[in-house]
Amino acid sequence: MKLSELCRQITTDNSLLLPPGHKLGARLVCPEYSKSTQEVKTYPLPPSDRIFALCWNIDRSGILHSTMCPAPRNFCFRLPFDDGEKTQLHTHDYMELTYVVEGEFRQRILGRDITFARGDLCLIDKNCLHQDYLFSEPAVILFLGIANDMFTEIMDENITTQKIIAFLQSALLKQKDLQQYLHFRPGSDAASELEECLFLLIKELYGGDTGTSYIRKGLLLRIFRILSTKYEFSLSKEQRITMNWIVFEEISEYIQNHYKNVTIQELVDVFHFQEDYFNRLIKSKTGLTYSAYLQQIRLEHAANLLAASRKGIDEIAETVGYHNKGYFYKIFQEKYGMTPSKYRKSKR
Repeated sequence: MKLSELCRQITTDNSLLLPPGHKLGARLVCPEYSKSTQEVKTYPLPPSDRIFALCWNIDRSGILHSTMCPAPRNFCFRLPFDDGEKTQLHTHDYMELTYVVEGEFRQRILGRDITFARGDLCLIDKNCLHQDYLFSEPAVILFLGIANDMFTEIMDENITTQKIIAFLQSALLKQKDLQQYLHFRPGSDAASELEECLFLLIKELYGGDTGTSYIRKGLLLRIFRILSTKYEFSLSKEQRITMNWIVFEEISEYIQNHYKNVTIQELVDVFHFQEDYFNRLIKSKTGLTYSAYLQQIRLEHAANLLAASRKGIDEIAETVGYHNKGYFYKIFQEKYGMTPSKYRKSKR
């Protein structure tokens, strides 16, 4: 069974239907009733249940089938809606991770309309003002509500790369007054791996047995691991510049520490960005390509060694990563306007 099939199954069991107007229905989907009111959705479960899921299954006839799990008893809720209708403007006091299982999904986040395609995810911080669009095109949307202490534990497990830890911990955890979201897009084959974890998580949330709390946390750890290594993410406009500097500083520090043998492929493996991203980022911050930036760092280290050590020039060339001595002499003279030996004499 696929994730989409599981979501349809748990949202369309007519034997479990809630009656129209049931108060729990408003928890699942609340159509817009005021353009000025802002709802605050509180975490709906006891502290022992630190993850929950809402599932929407939208059909062509303009009916939204939905459910929430875990719940005291399994149920389904059915809501007819008008095409293009929105939910009430709202925030959460917890983290929400949205996954588009099928179709498209549009949200208005911080006053901006964003369309998410199949396989996309959106992580919305608490206090981030948003609302959801309802269209009568088939779609299956999965919302994971994550209690704040659980999210903190996930971050503390250090299962993400430093770029995500740096951003999430500073922007989402420490600066709680900032309204933030992250839009994740899958790399090749990433969606199938993520859906396998989501499928198992929904099964545990819908009817978990002994030890289910540990299994749920483990699956959520895997989900964030996949997000950190196989998904690209974009930032809200307010944090893009800050985030670029965070990533640049990490990349620059890594190159400074490994300048002798570092390669562009090594950066791809460590930071999980595509190769051309490094050139674009370094160019925007330094005006240099990756190769020119690395060469500049190597030559600066060579100059420092010439001035402060007694190592031979050939040994220094090897130390900073140049095995072709003639090439080293050539680029050093181009940068400093003199040979390495003259540079050493000038500094003494």
